[in-house]
Amino acid sequence: MPKSKLRVLAQDDQAVCCSPMVREPLGEGDAIDLARMFKALSDPVRLRLLSLIASHEGGEACVCDLTGPFDVSQPTISHHLKVLREAGLVGSERRATWVYYWVLPTALARLSSLLQTSDAPTGVGAR
Repeated sequence: MPKSKLRVLAQDDQAVCCSPMVREPLGEGDAIDLARMFKALSDPVRLRLLSLIASHEGGEACVCDLTGPFDVSQPTISHHLKVLREAGLVGSERRATWVYYWVLPTALARLSSLLQTSDAPTGVGAR
């Protein structure tokens, strides 16, 4: 599969692009983009990194704040951050010698809206 750039969504694009799967089938392009995001989140380290960034004070975190909680090397953390960035889940900016990361709200909203089941029953054992 060729690597392609993710398109940036405006707030209005969200509803058009990401109707819940229970309402209409996913188009090929959206499926490719969303699969890239879900694949990035399928790694426990990347999922924790996203959570750390999102919950960090001010909504952004320096890479220097992200290496301590993990039992992996700094280059491995950098690789995982690159995967999250390329999947369109986080943004980044270099400031002097450090890189700062923040979660892209439109990406999370896109993933969330896809999985919504507004008319479906909830709870354990719901079908």
